[in-house]
Amino acid sequence: MYKEHLWEKRTQLILKIYDLEFVNLKVSKMLEKKNKTVLILGGSSDIGTETIKKFLFNGWRVIAHSNSNEKELKRIKKNHPNNLIIIKMNFKKRNSLNLILRKIKKFDISSYINLIGYVDNLSFDKTNLNELICSIQINSLIPILIQKSFLKKMEKRKFGRILHISSIGVKFGGGKNTFNYSFAKNSLEFIPSNIKKMAKFNILTNILRVGVVKTKLHKKIKNKNLNQRIKLIPIKRLAKITEISDMIYFLASEKNSYISNEIISIAGGE
Repeated sequence: MYKEHLWEKRTQLILKIYDLEFVNLKVSKMLEKKNKTVLILGGSSDIGTETIKKFLFNGWRVIAHSNSNEKELKRIKKNHPNNLIIIKMNFKKRNSLNLILRKIKKFDISSYINLIGYVDNLSFDKTNLNELICSIQINSLIPILIQKSFLKKMEKRKFGRILHISSIGVKFGGGKNTFNYSFAKNSLEFIPSNIKKMAKFNILTNILRVGVVKTKLHKKIKNKNLNQRIKLIPIKRLAKITEISDMIYFLASEKNSYISNEIISIAGGE
């Protein structure tokens, strides 16, 4: 009788342990999902704010970089006070790299999206060394060096998604007044071999060439004939912001499990 009672007690204890381990596993998975953090450069752009909303909706914590326009980001933050962190930083300043690295150091970044689109409206014959270097610094060099800072953490975690947003203009040599911008985006499309090899650690890196989207960016480009530009697109319309943000979320989240080291176009057939 005593042995049967002891056996029953042991069985109950084992079941409790298994139940506890199951609960801990569920909690661990929930926390893992909850604590995933995405860093988005250029978060105040039209595409940036829509992308931020998608990540927040899916339970991510978002660090959003902005150069100047924080109005929409602050509006979003009112609904997500704990999960949206805004960093204002002007990448024209040489010390901006060290400043932003210090600000993001404490975060465990799982996904990184570079949406910066600095346009200076200079043509090839009007540009100069300083202006070209400035465009490359903002659109390409600083984003690449920021990426370098958290690769080891991604490798240790066996998870990382990196996405740089390029322009379909790179394919055609850029527009008349976007030489510096297109040149900088072209340099961004270079994926170093050591970054490509990190796919074995589940760190997937891609470039997304974006076509002409219905955003405020076109107002910044001097003498741009949008109607004429639309005629060159096989689909014959501008892309919707949500069409681009949906693709960004897919490539830069756990949804993407097998695409890496690619230059992907979403440009209406161009």
